[in-house]
Amino acid sequence: MNKRLAIVVVFITMAVSIAYSQDSQKPQTQPKTQPPPQTQPKTQAPPKTQAPAKVPGTGVDKQFINKALMGNMTEVELGRLAVEKAQSADVKQFGQRMIDDHSRALDEAKQLASSKSVNVPSTLDAKSNATKERLSKLSGAAFDKAYMSAMVKDHQEDVRLFERASAQTADAQSKDWAGKTLPTLKDHLKMARDITAKLK
Repeated sequence: MNKRLAIVVVFITMAVSIAYSQDSQKPQTQPKTQPPPQTQPKTQAPPKTQAPAKVPGTGVDKQFINKALMGNMTEVELGRLAVEKAQSADVKQFGQRMIDDHSRALDEAKQLASSKSVNVPSTLDAKSNATKERLSKLSGAAFDKAYMSAMVKDHQEDVRLFERASAQTADAQSKDWAGKTLPTLKDHLKMARDITAKLK
C-alpha cells in the first residue's frame, strides 16, 4: 500500500509540475491600449467682410437738400411780406433782394433735388409757416424789427448749414452748389445785421 501511495503522489506531483510549467510558458497578453482620440481639425472662422468703402462724391445728403429747399422757400415767402408790409425802405429793399436771390437759389435746389430723387415740398413746414403767420399780424416798425431779427437768425443757420455741406457732403454736385451759394448767404447775413443795427 505504501508503495502504491508513493507512486500516486509522485505521479500527481509530476502532473502538477508539468501543468505549472505549461502555464508559465503562455505568452502574456498585453493590455489593449486605446488609440489616442482623433482631434478634429480646427475650423477657421470665415474672414470678416469689411463694409465697402464710401466712394467720394457718391453719397446723397438728402437732409441738406431738404433744408436748402425749405430755407429758400421760406425766404421768398417772408420777402414778399416785407415788400408788402415794411415801413423802412431798407427793409423793403432787403425783402426784394430775398425774393430775387432765394427764388434763383430755390430753382437750383429743385434741379439738384430732382437729380438726386429728393422730393420737393409744396408748402412751408410748421416752423416756417408759424414765422410767416406771426409776421403777417405785424405792421410798421414792429414788423421791420421782427422781420429783420428773423432774417439774422435764419441766415446764421443757413451759413452754418452751407459751410458744413461745402466741407463735409460726400456728393460732389451738392458740395459744389453749397460752396457756390455760401458767399451770397454770408452777404445776406451782413446786410441783415447792418439793417437791424439801424432800426434800434
